[in-house]
Formats: sequence, structure tokens, C-alpha cells
Amino acid sequence: MANQTIEPKFIAVEGAIGAGKTSLVNLLGKQYGAKVISEDAVDNPFIARFYEDRETYSFQTQIFFLLNRYNQYLKLAQRDLFNSVVMIDYLFQRDKIFARLNLEDHEYLLYEQIFNLVGTKVPKPDLVIFLQASTEVLLERVFKRGRSYEAFMDSDYLDSVNKAFNNFFFYYSETPLLVINTNEIDFVEKKCDLEKLIGKINGHKVGREYYNPLGS
Repeated sequence: MANQTIEPKFIAVEGAIGAGKTSLVNLLGKQYGAKVISEDAVDNPFIARFYEDRETYSFQTQIFFLLNRYNQYLKLAQRDLFNSVVMIDYLFQRDKIFARLNLEDHEYLLYEQIFNLVGTKVPKPDLVIFLQASTEVLLERVFKRGRSYEAFMDSDYLDSVNKAFNNFFFYYSETPLLVINTNEIDFVEKKCDLEKLIGKINGHKVGREYYNPLGS
């Protein structure tokens, strides 16, 4: 595929655990010659213990993620986003979705104060791509990639995460949004699926749009 140009200069790809965010960002980065920014959950020293004991390690895990994500987005605000395409594999609000899901009420009140202080300083993407999938498909993908710290993740937790993301994006209106149902496609292994997806991204301009491909 020859390189193509797109109007959005700052694109965020989102989705629940196992949705394929990082894979798509890397593929699109090559396609557009973009700067790719990925968050590595392995860098969070609490993440493995969180999956073993969510009640004990939720707050530490969320605060680490929040500050790490804030620093990454703050660096983006200092970049010249008008001269290069930037792809990132998460939306800043991702952290708050998990915080509401994982924290006790008194912990969340403290977390929210910190989030509100830093949230106003982060740049908004020109386009957000939400990769949607059923919990069953997400479980298959999580199992396939075989990350050691996800070995303790249970299906009920992943289902609650998936529902939280779907609920968030049902009401999301801050930026143009492209919702892609990925249940029937494999944009990593199948070139034709990726080409169709790229065509849809290139054609998206404003507002909210849904893409429900049947796959190759």
C-alpha cells in the first residue's frame, strides 16, 4: 500500500483490553509515516499485583497510570502537531474509565480531584477511533498474546471493562469519533481488512460514525 495523507494530525485509538489498539496504531503509523506513541503497561510496577489482588493495588495502579499518561500527553501538547501526524494507542480519559471501575468511592473522590487538575492541560485528538469487540473475542485475543501479568485476569472483570468502555463512548462527544466493530476482521493478518479500514479512516471527517465490516 502506498502512503496516503489524511487530514487529522493527532489520532487516538481506543478500546478495551485486547481490542488491538497498539497493533492498529503501529500499522497506521507505518501507513501514514506518523510518530507512534504507545503506553507500555509493563512499566507500571503495580500492574501484575493488581491482577492478583485488585482490592489492595487498585489505587496505586491508577495513580501511576494517571501520572504516566499525563506526562505523555503533556509532551504531545509541546509538539508541533501541525507538521506531523501523531498516533497514540489510548485516549487520556481511558484512565478515568478504569478508575471508576476499580476504585472504592473514597479513593475515586481523591483520584478525581487529581484528574481534574491535570486533565485540562492535555491536548484533544483530531480523531478518536474506538475498536469495539465482544467480551468473548477480547478474551481470545488476550489469551493469544499471552502477557504474563494478564494471566490472573478473569472473564467477569474483562466483561465489566468492556461494558464500561461501550458506555463511555456511547456518550462521548468531545472529538470526531469512528467506532469500528472488530469482531469479524483481522487487520493484523489480513491486508484487505486493513485496507478497507484505512479507507474508512481517510473518509471520516466530522461527527460520529459506525463501521461494521463483515471481514474478508
